[in-house]
Amino acid sequence: MSQKNNPNGKQVAVVIGATSKWQADGRNTLLAHGRALDDSGIPVSARWGVGGAIAQKFAQEGFFVVLTTRNKANASALAAAIADRGGECMIVELDLVSHDSISAAFATIRCQAGDPDVLIYNAGYLEGRELPPDKELLEYIPVEMFDFAQHISSRGPFLVAKEVLPAMRKKGRGSFFFSNNPSCLRGRKRMTGQSLYYPRVMMRTLAQVLTEEYSEHGVHVANVIIDGLIDSPGTRALPMAQKRPEMVMNPASIAEAFYYLHTQDRSCWTHELQLTPYPAKPSF
Repeated sequence: MSQKNNPNGKQVAVVIGATSKWQADGRNTLLAHGRALDDSGIPVSARWGVGGAIAQKFAQEGFFVVLTTRNKANASALAAAIADRGGECMIVELDLVSHDSISAAFATIRCQAGDPDVLIYNAGYLEGRELPPDKELLEYIPVEMFDFAQHISSRGPFLVAKEVLPAMRKKGRGSFFFSNNPSCLRGRKRMTGQSLYYPRVMMRTLAQVLTEEYSEHGVHVANVIIDGLIDSPGTRALPMAQKRPEMVMNPASIAEAFYYLHTQDRSCWTHELQLTPYPAKPSF
């Protein structure tokens, strides 16, 4: 393999969902605010949410970072920010709804960067947010909306795991981390303005299964529950964030938690981590 984009053979960190739907021109931002926002006053670490912060952290630590997104243009500014700070990265388009797209993306990653040493599954979706208050019951949810949520929360990570875990198992090391939310802890009704989060429970279950199957082969699997509102251009402009800024989570600090997991000693791995702002009661 040529690994032409990673000629120095750096360890490879792949961030699935490196951009954010709450970034300045993200889909959630446009839905909530009706327009793109100016992010020039926001720290670079927070401009692309959790995925962008994780990508920047691993790049700063000397990893070659692969940014995946459905549209390459979404990650161009993030890639430039990483390069400006001396990091190395590449962008690979990946559509989690398509098995062929996932296979092609990882073939490109293996050829141009190398086998992933770290995989962070940070994919999100907004399907369900646009439903009005009188459509909260399951009977009003279109099957297509449910199918998409399943693709991102269950089928997608299953297919991604099949792409990266065999090589990690053969090497006897690697990290596979899920970025999840409190809805993975128990089934809850969908509230107005929220995505259809029922399948997030299945994401947590997959993390538990992979822990049992792959830990003995040296692969560290963990489910990270991000239990709060994450700072980004779109969320920072929300009334709730402006009213109670102490409830907003710093993406750079979340990224530190992911890097901490990757660097843990093998004698005491964490397999589930819940991060909650100090004034809030942890979800359960």
